[in-house]
This record gives sequence, structure tokens and C-alpha cells, in this order.
Amino acid sequence: MSSEPATAASPRIPRHLAVIMDGNGRWAQRRRRPRVIGHRAGARAVNVCIDFCLERGIEALTLFAFSSENWGRPEDEVGALMKLFLNALEREVDELDRRGVRVRFIGERERFGEAIRLQMTHAESRTQANTRLHLTIAASYGGRWDIAQAARSLAVDVAAGRLSPDAIDEAAIAQRVCLADLPAPDLFIRTGGDTRISNFLLWQLAYTELWFTDLLWPELDAATLQRALDDYAGRERRFGLTGAQIAAPTTNETPE
Repeated sequence: MSSEPATAASPRIPRHLAVIMDGNGRWAQRRRRPRVIGHRAGARAVNVCIDFCLERGIEALTLFAFSSENWGRPEDEVGALMKLFLNALEREVDELDRRGVRVRFIGERERFGEAIRLQMTHAESRTQANTRLHLTIAASYGGRWDIAQAARSLAVDVAAGRLSPDAIDEAAIAQRVCLADLPAPDLFIRTGGDTRISNFLLWQLAYTELWFTDLLWPELDAATLQRALDDYAGRERRFGLTGAQIAAPTTNETPE
């Protein structure tokens, strides 16, 4: 077996990986520690995931960091999360830029404080020319919000006479949701034991392969991620077609 890392061109490697990082609080509670300790440990697992994607040649990684619903958590936990988020942005952006990672954020950015919004803008501007890995952080994000803001954008164009209602189809909506410039996620991973997608990328995950593990997010390691990729590699992705159609060669040649 070759020791060279797999490339994104290989069908065994997903181009785009989407992840729900679940289990930080439970990891801390099992150790009788404050939940914020779990979130700090979870931040280290993010680096494990980024390293893995860079080594395997995965083109895009989207992480669900903070949902729209998470604002309803206890005020002290939300405050601690915001502090961790700001510190991570300040600490990590230089290294991400050095490694060729492009960083951007999706979600209701206006709900964050000014300091965090400024750091988000700085991280995006600093790394915008990078192409080795597209790292998207979904923060204050919800899949329903995403679809609603796409619909609102289309409605504005209709009201202004720039777009006919008849022109609104799946392709038109797909161009207005977040991540429209990236391939749809090939593989979704959720840690923590729950088997749901929790309002994450509802539009974009339509044909994504789903993989769940009981492992808590701070426990994440490269071996777990590799198990997910191995499972993905053994699946047949049909996108609504039959297996025979997928297996049939595509050709425009007329049989003799």
C-alpha cells in the first residue's frame, strides 16, 4: 500500500466533509468538571479534524460550532463559549493562513458582539486567497434560517422586477443558500451518540452520506475519522438512480 496521502480526486475520499461536534458538555460532566472545560477540549479536537482533512486531501470542511438554538443555553455557558470563540479566532488564524486554509463563517453574524464580528471579518480577509482547505464555521446558524434567507433574497429580486417568479426553481434556491460555491457535502459526521442532523445544512445534506458515532467530540482522533471514511468508501451513492444506472458506462457512441 502506498504511503502517499490520498487525494481529493479519489472516489474513496469525500470532497466535502460536514461535522456536528457534539458531546463537549457531557465529556466534562463525566469528569465532574464545568461544561466550559469540555468546550476547551473540543477546540483541540477541531485541530485534529483540520489536520486530518489536510493530510487526506479533503477540499472542504464545514463545522457546526454554534446553532441558532444554542443562544437559549444558560447565560454563563453562552458567555464562556463566546470568550473561547474569540480567543480561538485570535490564536489560530495565523497558523491556518500559513497552512493554506481559507476560513469563513455562515450564520446570523449580527447576533455576535462587535469584537467577535471584527475577528470573523479579519480571519476571512486574511485567508481569502487560500485554497488548500475551505474551512467553514457555522455559527449562530440554522438550516431553516438558511433556506428562509435564500427565499427572502429571491423575493427581493422578484419585488424589484429583476427576477420572474417562474424562474424560481431548485437551482435558483441552491444559488442563494450558504455554501453555494462549494460542492454539496459528501459525508456528514456527528459525534456524541445522537442520530439526527439538528437543523444543520438542511438543503445541502439532501444526498449526503450520514455517519454517527457515540464518541464524544473531545475524544475525536484520526482513527475515528478514518473509520468514517472507510465506511463512506464502501457505500454506493446513487442520487435517486438505480445501482445498475450508476454502474453503466456513460457514452454517446452508437453501438455497431
